[in-house]
Amino acid sequence: MFKLKKTEIIGNKRDFSRVYSKGKSFACRDMVIYILDDERLDGKVGFAAGKKLGCAVIRNRVKRLLRETYRLCKNDIRRDFAMILVGRKNLTTAKLDSAIKSFKELCRRAKLTK
Repeated sequence: MFKLKKTEIIGNKRDFSRVYSKGKSFACRDMVIYILDDERLDGKVGFAAGKKLGCAVIRNRVKRLLRETYRLCKNDIRRDFAMILVGRKNLTTAKLDSAIKSFKELCRRAKLTK
């Protein structure tokens, strides 16, 4: 498993809030994607897992799964927007292949594929 670069990750709370409030959202049973077309944040991605999912161990697993899904699929999607991936309850027991399938479906619906 490889790490994402620091320049690829949304690290500022203000930027997270901007993508949440002004971006478009697309959802499925495993995850939600928020997308914002902002030149300042182009190509950046954030990952989130709320406390409703469970304890810290489960939330961290969900975020690791989201990061790995994004890393494996990032060459297949456009990079001219900011994106936040939010895990849902179904992702707590899901495997990587089902997360990738859900992510690709959401990208197709959001017209993000190359």
